[in-house]
Amino acid sequence: MAALKGAIVPVTPFQQNCTILWDEDSKQAAVIDPGGEVDRILEMLEHNGLKVERILLTHGHMDHAGGAAGLQAALRERGIEAPIEGPHRADAFLLAGLAEQGRAYGMTDARAVTPDRWLADGDTVSVGPHRFDVLHCPGHTPGHVVFVNHEARFAVVGDVLFQGSVGRSDFPYGDPDALIASIVGKLMVLDDDYSVISGHGPGSSIGAERRGNPFLRDALRGSA
Repeated sequence: MAALKGAIVPVTPFQQNCTILWDEDSKQAAVIDPGGEVDRILEMLEHNGLKVERILLTHGHMDHAGGAAGLQAALRERGIEAPIEGPHRADAFLLAGLAEQGRAYGMTDARAVTPDRWLADGDTVSVGPHRFDVLHCPGHTPGHVVFVNHEARFAVVGDVLFQGSVGRSDFPYGDPDALIASIVGKLMVLDDDYSVISGHGPGSSIGAERRGNPFLRDALRGSA
């Protein structure tokens, strides 16, 4: 199987890691979390000669999903139909309020969106021949999902897990206990060598976070 390639385009004032993944041979691609700055995302796609198969969303916050409708429309103008897939249906209320979320932070391009496909725990999505398992990991938002590729041994985790930290759960709909349970029960069962692509900031690995993430120490000790 051809290699799975990737690039990160930081977008919005929140410097959200919009992740583009593609199959090296076919150039079939997926765009994960196009939060905004659609022109920059399109430029990266065109520079690499990529054919977008789908747009994937980890959750419904505007810095991750605010540009999804705009990107889909721009691709359609180019004759490309790219369905929007994810997150879990529990984030529907956030996706419906994307424009309002954006205006609160001066992001006037954020648009409400309804995915073409909601995702649930145990589903799969693909990038060309490369398969990703879908994990429902609530806590940061109710409908947050994570994408795991076991062949290349990495996970795109959105705002669930960061280098040395975890996602915020102080929103009215956040749940700190559910967040830690998601990380411990869904991510920390992966082997140490799995890489982690987070929604903001640098990447990490499961092993590094297992050993050194202070937010997980007590929970991991209790699960041992």
